Amino acid sequence: MTADDTFGRLDDDDYPAYTMGRAAEMLGTTQGFLRAIGEARLITPLRSAGGHRRYSRYQLRIAARARELVDQGTPIEAACRIVILEDQLEDAQRLNAEYLRNAESTNQATAT
Repeated sequence: MTADDTFGRLDDDDYPAYTMGRAAEMLGTTQGFLRAIGEARLITPLRSAGGHRRYSRYQLRIAARARELVDQGTPIEAACRIVILEDQLEDAQRLNAEYLRNAESTNQATAT
């Protein structure tokens, strides 16, 4: 990957651009917290060629939500489960809305 390719991917939410230290700093948390949510399988950081954890912006948003819950007193395992369920619900709602749009289009086409 060239430098130009890397620069172009900085807008990609899934590009693993942040090191563990930088991610922890951005979230205002510890590296141990990031390891814990990784162990709870909330996020799975990619690994650099040297084996270092790398995080994407999407993963940082997920981790930030887990941190909010933990800061409110929710145990980390429960916080991770809540975030996973919230993410699944959002996906299901998006798919349902898409299904309804497609069904409406089909009904309108059939009615004409």
